[in-house]
Amino acid sequence: MNYQPDAGRNEESAKIQGDSFRKMMPPHTVRSRILVADDQPDIREALRLLLKGQGFETETVASPAAVLAALEAREFDALLMDLNYARDTTSGQEGLDLLSNIRAKDSTLPIIVMTAWGSLELAVEAMRRGAKDFIQKPWENARLLAILKTQIELSQALRKSQRLEAENRLLRADGRPVMIAESAAMRPVMDLIARVGPSDANVLITGDHGTGKEVVARTLYALSSRSGRPLVTVNAGGLPEGVFESELFGHVKGAFTDAKSDRVGRFELADGGTLFLDEIANVPMNLQAKLLRALETGELERVGSSTTRRVDVRIISATNADVQTEVSAGRFREDLLFRLNTIEIHLPPLHERKEDISILAHHFLRQSAQRYRKQLEGFEPVALQVLLDHPWPGNIRELDHSIERAVLLAEGPQVRAGDLGLRPAREASLRLDEMSIEDVERVLIQKALARFGGNVSHASKALGLSRSALYRRLQKYSL
Repeated sequence: MNYQPDAGRNEESAKIQGDSFRKMMPPHTVRSRILVADDQPDIREALRLLLKGQGFETETVASPAAVLAALEAREFDALLMDLNYARDTTSGQEGLDLLSNIRAKDSTLPIIVMTAWGSLELAVEAMRRGAKDFIQKPWENARLLAILKTQIELSQALRKSQRLEAENRLLRADGRPVMIAESAAMRPVMDLIARVGPSDANVLITGDHGTGKEVVARTLYALSSRSGRPLVTVNAGGLPEGVFESELFGHVKGAFTDAKSDRVGRFELADGGTLFLDEIANVPMNLQAKLLRALETGELERVGSSTTRRVDVRIISATNADVQTEVSAGRFREDLLFRLNTIEIHLPPLHERKEDISILAHHFLRQSAQRYRKQLEGFEPVALQVLLDHPWPGNIRELDHSIERAVLLAEGPQVRAGDLGLRPAREASLRLDEMSIEDVERVLIQKALARFGGNVSHASKALGLSRSALYRRLQKYSL
């Protein structure tokens, strides 16, 4: 259902339209505040009723000066503004000037512009000055609401990411690494890190490859009273048997053929601090006893020496293996496990942390854009949806690499779906004969949107759908 600007439209007819549309799509659940700016009272009222019916809070104003005053007085989640006002009713210049004025003060507010005198040149200029999207009157209700919802969600994710980045800058100033975790799945993990970090307890970190085990280890170290002492990292499972003892415990000159001088081992280097033993489950069985003795007694001898040395080391270890299975199979000593896992912290895979994907993606985007000196504002809505739908078998590490690749390939101000080089999740994991009709429809829509860079008009033509029909499906599948 569309709104046709008409000076004779009254509040009752606008209300009927709003009531009708409420039956078409579910209400917006978040009480976002929208500022609506238009010099025509009937349009302001129609938009107020439509947005109110979707759960938005709205404030309406009639002039550019009133827009600036409203933005000074309070915060809004989005601005829906006309480009033409009393001074000039056709060129859009008054609205463009207002847009530039707002962007000079606020770079994050989602601004959607609308006009009855639309042209491609005007839309391009509005986007160049900072508008997030462009709507021509008469508008399509489904498209208007979909754009508002998408832009508000993108803005909230960006602001949350910026807030976390600011917090993390403070943490880095204290020597702590970046930990981005807002999802429900990560709350107990973050709570456990906060409680265990200050202690001297040995910690075993488990989780799939790429879930951030080393970041957790560094965070635990930074929170501890040992943070002023060394953090020594070693891939315990990657040490060949011939150098295992020498690397961990050191050796004296002449202990073996290549021992041309004394060498301090990792345990001694970490004395008073923390030793991070990565890939601990891959330590060969015959070397686990030597490691166990050092953990139990805090004593060791360098290879070739009979002098016993004492060390005071906190052990943090990590593995992607199921250690209990390794114990049951006789490949890992149970008594060694007891020494390592005074506290066990398990990191969930990224596909169980959906709420974190957007925040992490924006974080990696800023990092890579800075590294490669590129100016990028964020992600197009379709690209963000592709990120959310991807299964991420490589977890956070895969996400980081995907964003880095997209930054290198991006040609516009935003990362597009094609820049990511990711296949839709359902297409990647299901055969056609395993999919429901809705699954097939969703995949086809995703592929069409990705093929045309998010252009709904081109995608709808390719799919044989009207624009309004495609927008209904975008809403249905939360695309």
